[in-house]
Amino acid sequence: MKGRADKEEALNTQNSLLTSEKMQSIGLNAWFGAKQALKNINLSIRANFVTAIIGPSGCGKSTFVRCLNRMHELVPGSKVSGQVLLDGRDVYAKEVDPVLIRRRVGMVFQKPNPFPTMSIYDNVGAGLRLTGLKKGKNLDEIVKRSLEQATLWDEVKDDLKKPGTSISGGQQQRLCIARAIALQPEVILMDEPCSALDPVATAKIEELIVSLKRDYTVVVVTHNMQQAARVSDFTAFLYLGELVEYGSTKDMFENPTSEITEKYITGKFG
Repeated sequence: MKGRADKEEALNTQNSLLTSEKMQSIGLNAWFGAKQALKNINLSIRANFVTAIIGPSGCGKSTFVRCLNRMHELVPGSKVSGQVLLDGRDVYAKEVDPVLIRRRVGMVFQKPNPFPTMSIYDNVGAGLRLTGLKKGKNLDEIVKRSLEQATLWDEVKDDLKKPGTSISGGQQQRLCIARAIALQPEVILMDEPCSALDPVATAKIEELIVSLKRDYTVVVVTHNMQQAARVSDFTAFLYLGELVEYGSTKDMFENPTSEITEKYITGKFG
């Protein structure tokens, strides 16, 4: 009886994971001009988990996440084929507005990029103003909530009128995360969010990433194996534009199924 119960529990867990897909790439290919950057990527991203995308430089990590919210197509000469599903709907369908997709699937870049001419407050509210929310109590509440979620409120609450560039690099990156959160996305993409930060600032961003999955689906590109192990629930390993291996982070780091994955994780190349 116990064995049967264990099997049923495992099946229920598996079904739960399968039905919790937030995004999915199906036969995804991407090009920069004649150069193919992604080759037939099939990957499911589970809701309210952190998924890390790892691999050596030039393997397609950043291209993949930019395809998820249609930012790749902004590059001259770029091309995409295949599907990217968000809640089961293809974001590349002709009737889909890419601006709305980028609002639902937010992006945080490698280097902090607060708007230099705007205050801390206005940086967070910039996207909201574009949607018509100009000022008032609602905007104040959203700005405060977003800064709180980004674990930045206590550090800047008395300096909201100061320029967004007046704070430290780590604080600027959390400000950019608050700016993304303010639009209430469903998915947050982070492309090497700690690569320009010192260890203390990196630790704060990592803690923030883990906390964000309570409310968002998070995808993080990272070259740092230890960081992937610390913050992610699932990991995808890309190599030369192809998906080599994907699974739970614990399983991949402790028992990778591919020899090339094992070599990369243990630092034998990359």
